[in-house]
Amino acid sequence: MDGLIPRAEALPPEAPLAMPVHPLAHRPEPPPAPHDRKTGDIRIGLRRALVFGSTIILTVFAIHEMWEVLDDARWTSLGAIMTALFGMLFFWIALSFTSALAGFLVMLHRPRAVRPEAPPQGRTALLMPIYNEPVPRMEVALTALRASLDQAGVAHLFDIFILSDTRDPEARAAEWGAARRLRELPGAAVYFRCREENTHRKAGNIAEWVRRFGDAYGQFLILDADSLMEAETLVAMAARMEAEPRMGLLQTLPMLHGGRTLFARLQQFAGHVYGPTLAHGLAWWTGAEGNYWGHNAMIRTRAFAEAAGLPELPGRKPFGGQIMSHDFVEAALLRRAGWQVVFDPALGGSWEEGPPTLPDLCVRDRRWCQGNLQHAAVIGAPGLHPVSRLHMAQGIFAYVSAPLWLAFLLIALMVGVQARFVRPEYFPATPVLFPQWPVIDAERALAVFAGTMALLLAPKVMGAIAFALSPEGPRRIGGQLRLLGGLVFEIILSALLSPITMVTQIRQLWAILRGRDSGWESQRRDAGAWAWREGFRFSRGHVVLGLILFAIAYAMEPMVAAWMSPVLAGLLLAPALVGWTSGEAGRAARALLETPPEARPTPVLRLAEATRMA
Repeated sequence: MDGLIPRAEALPPEAPLAMPVHPLAHRPEPPPAPHDRKTGDIRIGLRRALVFGSTIILTVFAIHEMWEVLDDARWTSLGAIMTALFGMLFFWIALSFTSALAGFLVMLHRPRAVRPEAPPQGRTALLMPIYNEPVPRMEVALTALRASLDQAGVAHLFDIFILSDTRDPEARAAEWGAARRLRELPGAAVYFRCREENTHRKAGNIAEWVRRFGDAYGQFLILDADSLMEAETLVAMAARMEAEPRMGLLQTLPMLHGGRTLFARLQQFAGHVYGPTLAHGLAWWTGAEGNYWGHNAMIRTRAFAEAAGLPELPGRKPFGGQIMSHDFVEAALLRRAGWQVVFDPALGGSWEEGPPTLPDLCVRDRRWCQGNLQHAAVIGAPGLHPVSRLHMAQGIFAYVSAPLWLAFLLIALMVGVQARFVRPEYFPATPVLFPQWPVIDAERALAVFAGTMALLLAPKVMGAIAFALSPEGPRRIGGQLRLLGGLVFEIILSALLSPITMVTQIRQLWAILRGRDSGWESQRRDAGAWAWREGFRFSRGHVVLGLILFAIAYAMEPMVAAWMSPVLAGLLLAPALVGWTSGEAGRAARALLETPPEARPTPVLRLAEATRMA
């Protein structure tokens, strides 16, 4: 540790807790199940049967329609591949739709979080693992958090640990300076620790704290450098953890705030308007097999220590070595050991900031892509719950779907080229009663396209309706019209940005498959001045691909180019879209994309803003 950071002053007395590293094949003995578990399992089982049964029915129907669209082309190799790809892609679209529909129905009943009446008795640690983070941002967040706890009269129940993995001595000294200023203020205790060796990245940072201090705390909560939590939410989570002894992890729904660029505000609007519907649907059918997103979640310390010691994966990077997307794996291991992993989006009071630009999102996505692909080596570990495996499969498919969508589009073009330019064999060598007319049913193809788009957009529409009917939604006609305008604006702009993200993910996936490790870089959280020249450098490959696809489609049939216009427009306009959305949002965009925290800031958000302005 740097000599400028005195150990005795920075840390409390140690309270060691063993956290063994188990091989993935090791299956710990789960604790005895509670008496009421059978009833709960039946209820959750029925919910899952409803969601997945509906998803399968929709998928089978869609595959049948695509089969009919292709007509005689279905028997060609291209037609078979195209149908198979469509079925794989449509399954996840249908699952998102059925889950969102469940969430929409849940939200109509105004769900409320479970909040035990008895306050928590033990102490809770609030951990902020950091690595080369902007010190002023971290200090603002923790100052607001401590002030919120102090105003609620619960500061004595929480200790704050700043767990630094920063290697630069000057940056570490600046972090310690911020911690020392926080320690001089009244309120929750603040401790600072900088590791000598930052092995296993964030997961190793947290595990090192558990092994040194974990025995003094019944539970701990993970904060990112841009996380904010309401004092009321923290108290409710700690009380619930104490009241429900089988709960191992409680995940909140972090909502975005503070976005200044147009891109950040698009994400923020989508998170507030659509996010709760999808989140409540997910929570409705996952039950005790929820997931963990690495922050803004409370964890039972002993459960984590017993079950979540992560081994290294065999093989070389990028697939072997340290587990990067550790949160999914930790949640799966906790559930395998018999602990409940609960996602409760009704808790509220959970905040974070999003990447300011699309290139910044792609930098973070690169690391997530490699981490999710690593889960292919974990998903088959013995004893994992099927829903835990599904979470990992969904994370893997989130990135594999990009090349699959591109392959589907290219094969669709090839089928069209074949139908237009290849001379058909009306009378094959085998005896037939009638000529074989290679016809693609254009009318049915349009219906399949429209149905797929409807299922894609339905979660957004349901989210907007649920948001409009919620207490924080718009109450006046002017506000409802503005919500409608924001919905249309977000849908159009997101549709244009999606092809850019798709091509970028394909490029990243290809780099990972070639063995390039994403490394460990700090995340840029502040808005920056992205020049248009930088936007073109980032997206010039997108433009080239767009020109090639346009030339092929237009040579086939101008109507085919028109049908592909949403994808082509996003690729051809990529430099302009990246440059525009990276800039500060204008007044009209801010009005259209306004979110509840901007109109009615919560206590901790007001404290953060006051601290930032001081």
